[in-house]
Amino acid sequence: MEKSILVVEDDPQDEALLLRAFRKTNLRADLLFAYDGEEALEYVLGTAKKPEGIYGPPSLVMLDLKMPKMGGLETLRILRQDSRSKYIPVVVFTSSTMEQDMKDSFELGANSFVSKPIDFDQLVRVLTQIGSYWLSLNHSPA
Repeated sequence: MEKSILVVEDDPQDEALLLRAFRKTNLRADLLFAYDGEEALEYVLGTAKKPEGIYGPPSLVMLDLKMPKMGGLETLRILRQDSRSKYIPVVVFTSSTMEQDMKDSFELGANSFVSKPIDFDQLVRVLTQIGSYWLSLNHSPA
């Protein structure tokens, strides 16, 4: 596959749920997981070893906000400051619904802010919509 999605998520239960939900979508993209902001930056900026067949930066980053080591907002700030990652679409995908988290995310350059659904079927629908838009309809500079 030529497209990949990097999901930055520190909760193993959320990771398993997201993986199950992604399998239910018809999205044609490889899925990578990073467990904190530092690991996400290693993937995006090219210093981490990627699984066989995955090359280059991800086509989309789905970023949780509350994580150990380096939180989502700090990760987003660094992604937007680096020329290698400043145009990669970033969807903040979090359980937060706080207005301040939304404002901070957009001020730092997030392309979208989506609250994680609790219901599995709704999660599948949301992931399908996110993937369809950001991987198929949206055009980003190289």
